Amino acid sequence: MIITHTLRALVAALPLAAVTLPALADIKDYEFQLAQSEFKQGNGVVMTVKLIDKRSGKPVPDAVIFAKRIDMEPEGMATMASPIEALPASETGAYSFRTNLVMEGSWRLSLGAKVQGETGTLENKLILKALP
Repeated sequence: MIITHTLRALVAALPLAAVTLPALADIKDYEFQLAQSEFKQGNGVVMTVKLIDKRSGKPVPDAVIFAKRIDMEPEGMATMASPIEALPASETGAYSFRTNLVMEGSWRLSLGAKVQGETGTLENKLILKALP
């Protein structure tokens, strides 16, 4: 009788336990998005990306960006790369970079990052345009 009563209490509590457990995230739940996709061709161009949790749409702070590259792969010139430098964050979940867009056309910004509290590596390739 005591066992049956305890079992009923446990079964009754199961739906509540399922509701209160945190949702498990996956590295695929995050993405970088360009704040703008067109820039004036030239030196010292500053571009900003936001790291977004796709489930909530909210910005994600404190990611560790360990790989960054900008090149003209969309124009068939992957070897045409430019130096890229990380800048201090201007707002939560925003990551800024300075580079030289030496030619007009399409450029690819490749980023590799670790998201705090998640396993795996986030890798995104974003396409932007340098205008005359």
